[in-house]
Amino acid sequence: MLRNGLEPWHLLIVAAVLILLFGSKKLPDAARGLGRSMRILKSEARAMREEDTADGIPAAAPPADRTPAADTATAEPATER
Repeated sequence: MLRNGLEPWHLLIVAAVLILLFGSKKLPDAARGLGRSMRILKSEARAMREEDTADGIPAAAPPADRTPAADTATAEPATER
């Protein structure tokens, strides 16, 4: 019945449908446009990251080993004024 979700012949069917729908001339243009947009996205993300580090804001730091429950257990109780 269903061994794997995606087998090689599934990919062939998808490729054939894409070629029939969009034509062989439009697919390379679409792939080229997708590649350009991915390069732009990567360069903008890199520029934003460099801008943040230049402003003194640290880049996304890895999460600490502490859990939120551990933070509340060691925190001082809140006082009302």
